[in-house]
Amino acid sequence: MEPLQLIVDALALGAVYALVALGFVLVLNGLGAVNLAHGDLVTFGGFLAVAAASWLPAWPGVAFLPLIALAMAVIGALLAGLLPIRRRGAAPEDVSLASFAVGAILAAILTVNFGTAPVAGPALLAAGDIRLLGTGVSRQSLLILGTAIVLVPAVHLFLNGTQFGRRLRAAGQDPDLAQALGIETGRMAAATLALGTILAGVAGMLLADKFTISPMFGLDLLAKSYIAVAIAGWGQVGGAATIAFLIAPLETAVSTVTVPAVADGIVYIALLMFLAFQPQGLFGPAAQRRA
Repeated sequence: MEPLQLIVDALALGAVYALVALGFVLVLNGLGAVNLAHGDLVTFGGFLAVAAASWLPAWPGVAFLPLIALAMAVIGALLAGLLPIRRRGAAPEDVSLASFAVGAILAAILTVNFGTAPVAGPALLAAGDIRLLGTGVSRQSLLILGTAIVLVPAVHLFLNGTQFGRRLRAAGQDPDLAQALGIETGRMAAATLALGTILAGVAGMLLADKFTISPMFGLDLLAKSYIAVAIAGWGQVGGAATIAFLIAPLETAVSTVTVPAVADGIVYIALLMFLAFQPQGLFGPAAQRRA
């Protein structure tokens, strides 16, 4: 593979990781708890795209994007009803444990219906390459990068620059105080899960579009999101997306000279180093509660 194509593909994978981490940290800020089903929601979104393409093979993949977003928003709202986020006195650990069970159920459903082998999803637009600096570069990779360039700043602006976003973060960091100030914490939690699940579904569709998707990918995607949040600082939106984005080029660079497992080892060593010497993360914590 040409070096430029390899770089662009690595950046595209990093863009998917950034979107995954973005949805993860959004829910973390909104609930004050870790959504352990997030990785499986990513794979679920990817398989929804695969299924949609098999039902409507004449449709371009981009036509499925709003449908996947809508379906994932409904799933996120349903998830808000399943998790004990409205129950007074429910600990963040209770929410995380319940979400872990939901993730296991989703993975089982996907495995039963699709098996464990990785599959590819529909191309967003026309597949193939375009010429860039004399080298063929994947259209899919460029589209994924463009999507991330739009969504990551938009979510960051939403959380920090809008009244709704500030209410959402307040409800997650201190639900009792937020409720005393008139913020409907239950509604904020449902909105948070819907938005985070939409981002997960979009990331899953993009992952299946250029790369592949498997029911087994959920845990790995969750781990990368957790690592990105821990290194960036607990609850840091832009920082987590940036760290997640950088993981993919690191994996790609290391994998070109040795086995992929070495890249995973380097990422986990970096995590341990930060936990030992910079436990607050590169940018400091943005949330006051953690699970």
